[in-house]
Amino acid sequence: MPRLDAADKGEQVGEGYGRSLLGALGRVPRALREDLWTMARDPLPRQAWFGWLPHGHLVLLAVVGGLGRMAEYSGAMPFVPGTMQLLVVFQAAALVLALSRPVPAWWLSTVTLFLTAEIGESTVGPDMVWPWSVWGIVIHTFVVLLLALRVPLRVTVVTLVITVLSGVVNTVMPTGFPHNEDLGGGAIAFATAAVVGASLRMSRVARTQLVAQEVITAEERSRRTLLEERGRIARELHDVVAHHMSVISIQAQVAPHLVENPSDELRENLAGIRQNAVEALTELRRVLGVLRAEDPAADGVRHTPQPTLDRLDELLDNVRAAGLTVDATATGDRRPLSPGVELSAYRIVQEALSNAMRHAPGARVRVETGYLEAGLTLRITNTPPSRRTDPSTAPLSPGLGHGLLGMRERTAMLGGELTAGSTPDGGYEVTATLPIEPCKDGT
Repeated sequence: MPRLDAADKGEQVGEGYGRSLLGALGRVPRALREDLWTMARDPLPRQAWFGWLPHGHLVLLAVVGGLGRMAEYSGAMPFVPGTMQLLVVFQAAALVLALSRPVPAWWLSTVTLFLTAEIGESTVGPDMVWPWSVWGIVIHTFVVLLLALRVPLRVTVVTLVITVLSGVVNTVMPTGFPHNEDLGGGAIAFATAAVVGASLRMSRVARTQLVAQEVITAEERSRRTLLEERGRIARELHDVVAHHMSVISIQAQVAPHLVENPSDELRENLAGIRQNAVEALTELRRVLGVLRAEDPAADGVRHTPQPTLDRLDELLDNVRAAGLTVDATATGDRRPLSPGVELSAYRIVQEALSNAMRHAPGARVRVETGYLEAGLTLRITNTPPSRRTDPSTAPLSPGLGHGLLGMRERTAMLGGELTAGSTPDGGYEVTATLPIEPCKDGT
């Protein structure tokens, strides 16, 4: 394959750039045609502060502007032909049309400006501004403003250029009649309306994009928080499941030694149980162990046993030492529960106490635990705070998760129900019901 020197490569790059430029330029007419040759409806929205009042004012301006323009031509021409009168009405209607269809309204107003100048150029006296009358400039200025408020900047620029060019054509065409030409005044008015409208539109678009970005950011933050909470729950349950799989493996290994003259079938079955337990434990650590490895705080608690309701009194003593007043009651026959229920119940109480310490300083908290046949009930209530929250002096929170989100995730994982909300006296209450299955043989 022949090699290309630097000149050939540069030539190829230049040709590629040229083709890209020609392609872009070729697309410009089509884009402009799509932008300008449209009857798309784009109604002016209702204002937040003034409601429909600006719309009514614009309609009133169209009526006054039409009458004023008609009076201008009546004073500047010996006779106003019916065609001129019809064009004046059309331009006034263009301002009303601009409330819903800005591009067609601009076309209508521009064409009427051009035609009225052409029709009246041989009869309009020097006392009237030409080619655009004063009221014609006023009406078209508001049409340009309404257009710039709702179309992209490129469309606003093109329409402004076309409007000015139409006036230039009116003035350069040969005429033997003297006129009070003032093309610059109208062009300045139109350009000012275009700049103001484009600026307001860009500001509105920027605010809309900012709001949309804030919504996306909030959704991403909620999603990330949810994933973090689920990962923390998975890490904790990994420890619980790994412990029980280890117990099964050890019991299967020790069982043959507890039986006098065990049969070969028994040894084989127990060996198979142990092997399956070891393989399951290996896979569990491989899949879920990475979750703990990603937790920067995990190294210090890697071998710490996960808490259960047996440590609830210890938790209450800790929060009392931090300054929280807590009363605790338990109903029903207390009994060992499955590790997942024990861990989730402990964490729910922990998070509820954490929220009370953060958001209700000085409040009195009551923790109620109920052991029922079908489930475990937890009810944590606090009275209204007795003082304002001061983040700089607030005690350290014992919670580890994300408040209500963590509680709901744990409850949903076990198929239970959780409700949380304010109480009539201004306090707060969290109630959780967890389905339970009693642990067998204490494992």
